Amino acid sequence: MTSADKTDAASQTVSERKRAADLLARAERSELQAAWDALPQKPVACPVRGPETGLVMVRGRIGGGGAPFNLGEVTVTRATVRLESGSIGHAQALGTDREKARLAAVFDALWQEETTRDFVEQALLSPIAARIAATELRKADETAATRVDFFTMVRGDN
Repeated sequence: MTSADKTDAASQTVSERKRAADLLARAERSELQAAWDALPQKPVACPVRGPETGLVMVRGRIGGGGAPFNLGEVTVTRATVRLESGSIGHAQALGTDREKARLAAVFDALWQEETTRDFVEQALLSPIAARIAATELRKADETAATRVDFFTMVRGDN
């Protein structure tokens, strides 16, 4: 394997992990709990950090040039856990639900292990992605229903 192949494989792994972390952050507690209940063998997860709740500054952009400004603060809960196998999982989620953050961190650690990655993908990440896609499609349909097309009519030679 050449160094270019290794770099491509590493960037693919990073993008896959980013996708998994994004979906876990957007998961609902009920989805996480259902996947936890469906686990054939529950892992023992030792807390490394948290779960703990804090504030994060959200930045926005305004004007034609997109000048950044501080929009406000949002509440975020984060957690880090270590499984008996040594895998470390991290999770962050909007809101104050500490159990949701802990479960998301456990599933992040399980996703990193080859033996449980397929379970996490099929039982948790795929349904979350489908739910998000359906929600975005519904919002797009609602927005399209209110769309107004403006046009200009030209009269004569003007």
